[in-house]
Amino acid sequence: MSDDLTVGTGTGGTGTATDTGTDTRPTKIMYVAEATAHGGRNGYVTSQDGHIQLKVAMPPQLGGDGEGTNPEQLFAAGYSSCFHNALILVGNREGYDLTGSTVAAKVGIGPNRTRGYGLAVALSVSLPVLDPDVAAKLVDAAHEVCPYSNATRGNIDVTILLG
Repeated sequence: MSDDLTVGTGTGGTGTATDTGTDTRPTKIMYVAEATAHGGRNGYVTSQDGHIQLKVAMPPQLGGDGEGTNPEQLFAAGYSSCFHNALILVGNREGYDLTGSTVAAKVGIGPNRTRGYGLAVALSVSLPVLDPDVAAKLVDAAHEVCPYSNATRGNIDVTILLG
């Protein structure tokens, strides 16, 4: 599957420059994660390395029984951990210890205007030991570094709450 990935060529995908004019696509692939869905939202997902083997179910709000995880929960877990790592990275670069910091993600799904579905994200960032101005600066920098932020920028609404 990694042979399917292209970088820096502008082909093989829909990656484009961000609204800031900066191209955030990777120039080199350093790691490839592989997962397979079996049965869609009422099945299970597995990863190639066997670390993920999860039952997937529609949440009750979407007409399911809720007896499993769902793609929105998985996206929330991925985005929150990735954003938190980006925050720690930029904090370390600036000389700040972010011990005790957290990032929580909420991912919402609903119908869009084109008869499909869309997502919205809210990230709640807690940096309890930092001055609010410093915390805001680090959060802004993390939002530029985080691959999930770069992938979603201009595609879905992402709200970042600092508290």
